[in-house]
Amino acid sequence: MHIGRHIQRILKSQGRMVTWLALQIPCDRTNVYLIFKKSAIDTALLEKISIILNHNFFKDLSNELHSADKAIKR
Repeated sequence: MHIGRHIQRILKSQGRMVTWLALQIPCDRTNVYLIFKKSAIDTALLEKISIILNHNFFKDLSNELHSADKAIKR
């Protein structure tokens, strides 16, 4: 899973804007666009974004890991 793109999809699905997320983190909106480009992210930042968006990104990552593990075992 490309975590940055996943965060971007969740933000968009909630009808939120990049500027809103930047104010919540807080950071400059250009930094939010940099987050969207990251395939990996610091866990403290991911925790903060999870709380802000009320979405468990850690669970999403875990589910993908389990799915991939099951596919390998087949």
